Amino acid sequence: MHDVVIVGGGPVGLFVAGELGLAGCSVLVLERDSEPHPEARRLPLGLRGLSAGSVEAFHRRGLLPSLLAASGVAGVPDVPDPDEPAPPRSVAHFAGTALDPADVDLARLPYRLPGPAADGIMTSLDAVQTVLAERAAAVGVEIRRGCAVTAVRQDTGTVTVRAGDHEFRARWLVGCDGGRSSVRRLAGFDFLGTEPRFTGYVAVATLTDPDVLRPGFTLTPAGMYLTMTGPGHLGVLDFDGGAYDRSRPVTREHLQEVLRRVSGTDVTLTDVHLASSFTDRAMQTSTYRRGRVLLAGDAAHIHSPLGGQGLNLGLGDAMNLGWKLAATVRGHAPDGLLDTYTAERHPVGAEVLEWSRAQVAVMRPDPHSRAALAVLRELLTTRDGTTYAFRRTAGTELRYDLGGESPLVGHDAPDFRLADGTRLGELLRDGRGVVLDFSACGDLRDAALRFPDRIRYAGGPARDDLGLGAVLVRPDGVVAWAADGTPDPGSFDRAATRWFATASDEAMALPR
Repeated sequence: MHDVVIVGGGPVGLFVAGELGLAGCSVLVLERDSEPHPEARRLPLGLRGLSAGSVEAFHRRGLLPSLLAASGVAGVPDVPDPDEPAPPRSVAHFAGTALDPADVDLARLPYRLPGPAADGIMTSLDAVQTVLAERAAAVGVEIRRGCAVTAVRQDTGTVTVRAGDHEFRARWLVGCDGGRSSVRRLAGFDFLGTEPRFTGYVAVATLTDPDVLRPGFTLTPAGMYLTMTGPGHLGVLDFDGGAYDRSRPVTREHLQEVLRRVSGTDVTLTDVHLASSFTDRAMQTSTYRRGRVLLAGDAAHIHSPLGGQGLNLGLGDAMNLGWKLAATVRGHAPDGLLDTYTAERHPVGAEVLEWSRAQVAVMRPDPHSRAALAVLRELLTTRDGTTYAFRRTAGTELRYDLGGESPLVGHDAPDFRLADGTRLGELLRDGRGVVLDFSACGDLRDAALRFPDRIRYAGGPARDDLGLGAVLVRPDGVVAWAADGTPDPGSFDRAATRWFATASDEAMALPR
């Protein structure tokens, strides 16, 4: 019997598997596809943008150099001034409206510090999956391909999964098997939301007359089309109510008919090399856990790819869930720790669904929607509007409601750099929490040493401590506690107990 079975060997499932393996858990990944690198995951159809928050997650586990190499990015991005955060290189579009990164107001990002993971990158699903599969193998994760799950049942102590003629038992099951998740259906999760307004297409095709199509995003009276950087790489949105989804193959004849109607041109496709379709159906489970079954990524929420947040949202789920489930498996999780996964990530997923719906609402081919989009464009292309969009999509402005007096608590931790050059991201690589004690308080060090297998202590000044005396950072990079000036060990101990202590640990806690 394994500690955890994960269904789905894509980026989200592999990230969760790597987190569990890092903690010494026994993990089995069951993947439906026999081929580890299907063509749809490679460039150009597999092109994806990773937000700064997702890049930070790879940095915190020591995977950023491998990711950059696999993505064709030459080396770790330069930090031109180690004391001044640089403006972002890109900002996600909104409903086809390009936003200028130079308009981001850095003064409105109070916890942004310079570092190697301070910006997003372009990559591919294949590159991300390759890096995460190598990491999973390195920490002892077993991956079985060609295993389609057909049954799930659970009792008070175990979950049994059937795939083909085989049954696999585990203490926990995590469904990371995509938008049409078998685990979600078999385990009885509800899936609620809104039905689609459009069918979208991405394709690589040969065009006899590509110049008739305008470059970039083009809204038309019938929908929207997009010509991308590669030859013949294009996208189309057809507001047909989602009538033509992935249940049918995308033929050359059908794609040409849709593209001609949407673009208002007589463009001709002589061949379609790769093509897939999608919709803007926006759905989410009401909980991410039922008993011993948990969901992450598209298995828990689906939405249109407008704005490119799907992969980033799933990786955020994985980073949040991995250490909590590992602590539960290892027997040192505080009561209710695993329940915080739904409490923290469900609102984030709901916000992304709303962001997606808002874009669809103003892209519809009717006068009212286009009028609303015109107003939004004027607002979004202001300095305030661009900064707002960046904060919504960059992944570094995330804040969970964890209580606490400091506004940094619940926030994604800046990549603090100690005087000796060590960065917070480097200290998080082994999956433990980290105490950064800028005041080098001996009492705080002694309090942190109560959890040597769960919390790492690092004392000393930082190049920029943001006016803080100390911070406690969870394994997922979220600030669990922060102190102004000289830290209070008792206050730290209460925060550490909340996130890292079992009942037996609490008995040894410092006097309150």
